[in-house]
Amino acid sequence: MRNLIAIHTEVLLAAGYAVFLIVVALTLEAAARFAHRRAERFRVSSFTYHRGLDIWECPAGERLFPTAPHRYRAPAHSCNACPLKRCCTDSHTGREIVISPLQWLETEVGRFHRGMSVGLLVIVGWLIGFEAIRHRDAADLRLLAGVLAVAVVLGVRLATALVRGKG
Repeated sequence: MRNLIAIHTEVLLAAGYAVFLIVVALTLEAAARFAHRRAERFRVSSFTYHRGLDIWECPAGERLFPTAPHRYRAPAHSCNACPLKRCCTDSHTGREIVISPLQWLETEVGRFHRGMSVGLLVIVGWLIGFEAIRHRDAADLRLLAGVLAVAVVLGVRLATALVRGKG
């Protein structure tokens, strides 16, 4: 309890806010990844992929054949005559499925969210740095150094993956 009393209130508040920003950055990462996976699943929900044949099968049993890399299309005449067409597609050329070969971090949205997370961690670094300049007591500096270490390790990991485009 003595160490808490030795730490300035501003340092405790800054450290708490920094930890909050770290949690927000991690939450943003998790939410963005979840949304990406969910969107990928939604686009092909109720369709079945047959890996050995490299085709997709719709709920009505029609097959979607590859027309280009990562692109599959059902014959237009089959879709236009299908009773499920209204809830499946508005295209007159047949239902198309495009599978993105990109990982989450290779997409624009993924890079945006990762950039936001890294930006929050940079703010944490500035906040901790300013507090370290203002308060030079050993207990204050130990607390700030601990929070800064977490932010730096996480920030380097996220920024490295962002630069590489894989994550």
